[in-house]
Amino acid sequence: MPVLDRGLPIDDRWTDLADDQDIPAEGAIIVSLERWRTERDALTARRDAVGVRLKSNQLATEIADDLGSLSLVALEFPKFRDGRAFSAARELRERFDYKGEIRAFGHIIPDQYLFLTRVGVDTVVVPADRVGPAWAHALKEISVAFQPALGREEGVSLLRRHLKGTVPA
Repeated sequence: MPVLDRGLPIDDRWTDLADDQDIPAEGAIIVSLERWRTERDALTARRDAVGVRLKSNQLATEIADDLGSLSLVALEFPKFRDGRAFSAARELRERFDYKGEIRAFGHIIPDQYLFLTRVGVDTVVVPADRVGPAWAHALKEISVAFQPALGREEGVSLLRRHLKGTVPA
């Protein structure tokens, strides 16, 4: 499936492995949390990048101690209305200061894309038949937000304070 970065398709260097698949000698791989737990030593001994896939019911705290060994964390959206992965992404960035790639996969719709980027998601996996201009447009659709985002513009309430001169620049 195509991977989007900033609304545009990119080449995906990652191989998403099922638990019963052999680990290739080379190449960046994504494994389940269960496999990471059982094969951590072998996975960290590899030269190439390793990522972990979290289901929506698995918490970011479960990999917090291992984030220095992980180049990617993939967060599952089993249904578009299940927002737990939004919280996991924000927690990875704010609480654990994770600098690697955060990827969203599963049932994601373009309407969620801007909000995913605001909580720290870098890339999104989408079905091939759903790649199109709607994803890039979703990033520009809303220009003002009420809440501050990670590494981005301030929320409307803070902008208002700047205009009144109550917040130092």
